[in-house]
Amino acid sequence: MSKFGTYVKESYKELTTKVTWPTWDKLQSSAIIVMVASVVCAVVIWAMDFVFKTIMTGIYQL
Repeated sequence: MSKFGTYVKESYKELTTKVTWPTWDKLQSSAIIVMVASVVCAVVIWAMDFVFKTIMTGIYQL
C-alpha cells in the first residue's frame, strides 16, 4: 500500500477509536464562548480604530 493510503487509513482509525470527542452540550457552550469573544474583540478593535481616526483627523485639521 502506498504511504498516502497508509496515512489515510491510520488517520481514520485514530480519529474513530482513539480521539475523545466533546459532548454536544460542551461543544455548543464552547462555540458560544468563541463567538462572544470574537464579537468583543471586534468591538474593541473598532473602538480603537474610531478613537485613533478621530484623533488623527483632529491633528490634520490644525
